[in-house]
Amino acid sequence: MAKVTVLGAGAFGVSLAVMADNYGHDVTVWSSIKEEIEAIKRDGEQKQKLPGVKVSESIKLATDISCVKGSDIVLFGIPTAFVRKVARDAAPYITPNMIVVNTGKGFEVDTHKRMSEVLGEEIKNAPIVALSGPSHAEEVGLGIPTTVVVASVDKKAAYYVQDVLCNEVFRIYLNNDIIGCEIGGALKNIIALSSGICDGMGYGDNTKAALMTRGISEIARLGVAMGANMETFAGLTGIGDLIVTCTSMHSRNRRAGILIGQGVAPEEAVKQVGTVEGYSCCKAAWELSRKLNVEMPITEQLYKILFEGGVVKEALGNLMTRPNRHETEGIFLSRYE
Repeated sequence: MAKVTVLGAGAFGVSLAVMADNYGHDVTVWSSIKEEIEAIKRDGEQKQKLPGVKVSESIKLATDISCVKGSDIVLFGIPTAFVRKVARDAAPYITPNMIVVNTGKGFEVDTHKRMSEVLGEEIKNAPIVALSGPSHAEEVGLGIPTTVVVASVDKKAAYYVQDVLCNEVFRIYLNNDIIGCEIGGALKNIIALSSGICDGMGYGDNTKAALMTRGISEIARLGVAMGANMETFAGLTGIGDLIVTCTSMHSRNRRAGILIGQGVAPEEAVKQVGTVEGYSCCKAAWELSRKLNVEMPITEQLYKILFEGGVVKEALGNLMTRPNRHETEGIFLSRYE
């Protein structure tokens, strides 16, 4: 049995807490929002964000972040915009024998840093592990079989998280490419937003298949430019996470995209849906693509829609009428240039 403290009482944090509790671990869930914790105590579930998933009385609920003391695993289930602050507040209570696990998928907007980089800057004395992959909270909390990946520069820490959290409904693979795992998890939200827009406009499976396939291509291009391994994007944190986020109504990014495709203003769509990581991630990815000179046409067109008042139908037309290319451009040009 391990002592697991989950920072964040949102859907994914609570789903992991329920899963860990079901398999015999000593679990605490923390939130800085007193009303959120009181509501879970009263209702026996996270009714607002994870309805129908019961939170056992054996799961301790806390609003004092010192609850991380003595933990084996400190699991961050925090939206990316708040990870640095929570990490800074938790740092005094985290010791070298603990392992910090991040589940957030995105970049810090101002710095373009990955979440493991943010955590490493604020928590300097404990190993950082990224947990990512196709894992809707709604299904994890209900015990529906799910497979994810953990990655870290500290192999011992990654193995420990795998051993502790792996069970008959939650299978964990290891990957030594933490850069690729984090980038895949972040950038798939951009493609899911775009996919939702096409759904909202009434386009079909052909369009979605094209977006997903060309989307993973540009995700991989940026990832490799940032130091990731190409192979990672063919796995669970690449194409796996992309599939689940682009095709499911559990996906807040897809739902926000549907609203935009139906004519709702991007800011209003995000407001209606809640946390939509792809919104801020699109801005960071677009800026990174320009900095690193990486071609990302889908990201570029989404950026124009979200932040420059671009027209949705025109954006799709711009993608469809780009100059003709070979699908594997590098191979083609090297042979026939």
